[in-house]
Amino acid sequence: MTRSPPRHADPKGNPYVESPPTDFEPASSLSADAAAEQAALLREAIREHDHRYYVEADPLIEDTIYDRLFERLQELEETFDLATENSPTSRVGGEPLDALETVEHVSPMLSIDNGAEPAAVHEFDERVRSGVADSGFDPEALEYVCEPKFDGLSVEVIYEDGEYVRAATRGDGREGDDVTEQVRTIRAVPGRLRGDPPERLAVRGEVFMPIDAFEAHNEALIERGEEPFANPRNAAAGTLRQLDPGVVAERPLDVFFFDVLAWEGEADRPGTHRGELAAFDAFGLKRTDLIEVVDDAEGAIAYRDDILDRRDGLNYELDGVVIKVNDRAACEALGSTSRAPRWAFAYKFPPRTAVTTVEDVTVQVGRTGRLTPVAELTPVDVGGVTVSRATLHNPAEMAALGVNVGDRVRIYRAGDVIPYVPEVVEKRSEGTYPFPETCPVCAAPVERDGPLAFCTGGLGCSVQLERAVEHWARRDALDIEGLGPERVEQLREAGLLDSLPALYDLTVMELVTLEGWGERSARNLIDELEATKRPPLADFLAGLGIPDVGSTTARTLARHFGDLDTLLDADEDDLQAVDDVGPEVAASIRGFLDAPENRSAIEGLRERGVDPEPVELADEDGDGPGPDALDGLTFVFTGSLAVARREAQDLVERYGANATSSVSGNTDYLVIGESPGQSKRNDAEANDVPVLAEDGFAELLAEYGIDWPPEA
Repeated sequence: MTRSPPRHADPKGNPYVESPPTDFEPASSLSADAAAEQAALLREAIREHDHRYYVEADPLIEDTIYDRLFERLQELEETFDLATENSPTSRVGGEPLDALETVEHVSPMLSIDNGAEPAAVHEFDERVRSGVADSGFDPEALEYVCEPKFDGLSVEVIYEDGEYVRAATRGDGREGDDVTEQVRTIRAVPGRLRGDPPERLAVRGEVFMPIDAFEAHNEALIERGEEPFANPRNAAAGTLRQLDPGVVAERPLDVFFFDVLAWEGEADRPGTHRGELAAFDAFGLKRTDLIEVVDDAEGAIAYRDDILDRRDGLNYELDGVVIKVNDRAACEALGSTSRAPRWAFAYKFPPRTAVTTVEDVTVQVGRTGRLTPVAELTPVDVGGVTVSRATLHNPAEMAALGVNVGDRVRIYRAGDVIPYVPEVVEKRSEGTYPFPETCPVCAAPVERDGPLAFCTGGLGCSVQLERAVEHWARRDALDIEGLGPERVEQLREAGLLDSLPALYDLTVMELVTLEGWGERSARNLIDELEATKRPPLADFLAGLGIPDVGSTTARTLARHFGDLDTLLDADEDDLQAVDDVGPEVAASIRGFLDAPENRSAIEGLRERGVDPEPVELADEDGDGPGPDALDGLTFVFTGSLAVARREAQDLVERYGANATSSVSGNTDYLVIGESPGQSKRNDAEANDVPVLAEDGFAELLAEYGIDWPPEA
């Protein structure tokens, strides 16, 4: 029997763990014993919340509720002299994950005191002015640097002699998880600094997932039948804690750097925080442009209000702004408490939540048959946007919430992310909404897989069929123009599309009888389909929609096995021999290929002439260049070459190199053909990346015994 891991606080005995009350009676009205008892419960609960937030990236409560619990504990400890050495108020929360190596930070990564009211900013300003005056500084000369407060995962990144050497999560503030290889895959993190950095530089940054990338990534997860992330912060945190850097590399993480943790060496350190941020520009460290220097609290408040107004137009999540004393000497004089610097303050944004009523629950069907419950709501304004639908994620989540039609629920919305229901605030119904036992589209039986539910109808389910065809036609698969969702649905409803292979049975005569189709558009689609009958093996595999196999993994599989039949015959041990394919992915691939309906679809495609081209494998035994000839090199291609760009990428990857789509500090060569893109050339210049014309690229390959252009 599997035992659950111990918790810092049991929700059955601690009211501050799940749905905690925050309307506290005045501390002065409590007896010493009652105050001590409440403080003990709060410490346990806050430790639990810290663990769920920092370690598991799976918070139980909203940030605003956590802040209120923390403030209450501070109030009790100060009023009744209850502070203890190990209280959450004396240290930054969170413990490193056991699965990753723990490393010590070069300097503590502290929290920041915060508040959500203008009065709190004025109080901070008064404390700072008093403190700097006591230390001999002129309070009238005080300046604050204001910058956004990013809602991601804080990391320490260290450079020595300009070279990237280590990265770690914040953890408990003094030690964190070593995520050096994971962060190395983030393109915004330079592998080498520009300019004249100090001999040792440790910087603090925030890793995040852009909102548009988050939405696309969640869509891909849902299509594969996997659990989507609740919000961009969880996506960033969950990704960075992946043990496999290859998985991290496939996910769209980004970073902003915002602080110096250590500056060692002969290079002069700027005397202001604004100067340090300017140095980041010189070093090639990405930072936000939304920075403003102000003279007083009113200027900081105006800055926060401006950023709040601009919040929904940004492609990343913010939960407030940070106000910092600009003069570094003044910061050192002010110092820090055991958990927070005295020279910085976070002015938080109001939460984007609202309470409304569930009018109905509908169940959506995804490409893989995954069923997702959706709450149909009485329309409500949430942060300036009218929300009438919110995801309930999966049957297990819906059951955990205990939600049903008629209940009053809280809705949370972050940017343009799909709103979701974090809690039921008023139970007005009996029980939980009964999840259907048959598919709402095709009436096939529903199967449960852990917290998820799936329709068993396969391609016999009209929604799954349409999504499978759309996936096959995607740009990163077979790239078939003219097969958008509306046309796919039209073809199915007309009886012309009852399977994926049936795409290749379509005729011009059949298409022109449909509304909106002319002879030209019909002929174009037939020509597009004909052109995909000998696709690259990687595109064919990506188009099948194998769970856990995106375009990058598809290319890796293609390079490893060479042809479709060899892959179809590979067992799980053979699959695990492929780079970045572990036991779970191998089992997923094998399960997909063994499913009768999927094997039938593959054979049906081949019967209609859709047969992928084998990949020419590097010479492992002969006299030619080996499969590792270009190992360690990274290429980016732009412009028109002698062959298609995909063929150039396949060629260098066949010999062990990496081919990426954008230039970074990790790029070894930018190869330019005719009419190259200017942005990539600018990036190459900025990152000191050598630029090769096509003839120079051919000469480089010749040094390794590789012919260019490759034979057809």
